[in-house]
Amino acid sequence: MHMRHAGAARFGFNQCLRIVKTGLTERLTEPTVKVPWTGFDLINSFNAWKKSEKAGRRFEVDSDGLAIVVATGLPWRAEVNQQVFEEAAVDCGRALHTWSESRCGKRKGRKVGFPQFKKKSSGQSSFRLRNRQPKGSQPVIRVGGSHPRSVRLPGIGTVRVHDDTRNLRRLIANGRAEILFATVSRRGERWWVALNVAAADLHAEHRHRERASDDRGGWVGVDRGLSVFLVAATADGQEVVRITNAPPPLSCPKYSPALPTRGIERACQDSRPARHRRPPRRWNDAQSSARACDRRRGLDRIKPPDSI
Repeated sequence: MHMRHAGAARFGFNQCLRIVKTGLTERLTEPTVKVPWTGFDLINSFNAWKKSEKAGRRFEVDSDGLAIVVATGLPWRAEVNQQVFEEAAVDCGRALHTWSESRCGKRKGRKVGFPQFKKKSSGQSSFRLRNRQPKGSQPVIRVGGSHPRSVRLPGIGTVRVHDDTRNLRRLIANGRAEILFATVSRRGERWWVALNVAAADLHAEHRHRERASDDRGGWVGVDRGLSVFLVAATADGQEVVRITNAPPPLSCPKYSPALPTRGIERACQDSRPARHRRPPRRWNDAQSSARACDRRRGLDRIKPPDSI
């Protein structure tokens, strides 16, 4: 079920991008052609396409041998939640907006290329679902319904999770938090559910205590970027430390032994197509890659600025 929704999200993104490219090509000969560009326009264009004959047709042959069209549209669209298509169209609109901003020079950083089609063999399988609450009923995304460690997703049902949801359930029960949407992604051979929550500020007793301006041993905010490995700053925006040279990602003493990534890459090299390879090799490759990514994200503890 998760793979089905992830494939539907990938299909919706590619179809929205195909509609945009087709409109841009037609506008070269006919300047009056309107090309959908925003997420709202792409949702409307995709909804109109999925119900048309271009998405598919179903025929029935009568006793006289005549074929009659009995249904048009995407035949499998009812098997997944429709929010998956809408969120994929929103993502496509954001990618187009980012490309436009970068092309006009309004976006800082390096240039962003035109959006590309997503492939099943490469990239991360994921999809997003919004938490809608119909009038007079419960929200569609609920935590801890049938089991304390469970999340209910629309179109999928109740999913058991590994982490404890007690704190989140208490915040929601007290009206101090609200789930906005859920993102389901696959890393290695496991599925992860990330809940985007709008919550109230913490109680004063649970907040970090204010520290003196000359105190360099208190709490700081850590930002891990792409151009700079790590930047730490105080609450008022004063930069405390900046690390430009990233250390070896798999040499952290906390994780032992280190993962031999070169050996894995060498062992997993295969000139045959992915469908002809042995399943265990693909599984080991995915598990090892996910393990390496988890280790690179394992910055649980940062040394004090004085000792760096």
